[in-house]
Amino acid sequence: QVRLVESGGDSVQAGGSLRLSCAASGYIVSSYCMGWFRQVPGKERDGVALIDSVGSTRYVDSVKGRFTISKDNAKNILYLQMNSLKPEDTAMYYCAASNGGSCSFGYWGQGTQVTVSS
Repeated sequence: QVRLVESGGDSVQAGGSLRLSCAASGYIVSSYCMGWFRQVPGKERDGVALIDSVGSTRYVDSVKGRFTISKDNAKNILYLQMNSLKPEDTAMYYCAASNGGSCSFGYWGQGTQVTVSS
């Protein structure tokens, strides 16, 4: 059974940094595409960043240059390093994992809250 557990969410001031972690069990992070999504109440869940099985990354424009997605294959953990945080980054952040060869996400974590104050 695949399980994804996020951690690292917190309340920070604008300009601060956080690192989110997503620990996977029953799943090999190195073998598949994984991503981070975020959602604010009343809005749809939006993609933030993804990393595929060969390490290629993609980011939504609003976080380019500030966020970095990475995998620690030895620890089987997905990370999202978030720098220069802005109030508009406030959201529940979710880890997602693909269940096939493409970046089609079938597994989700429970989320971790990030709050950025001005």
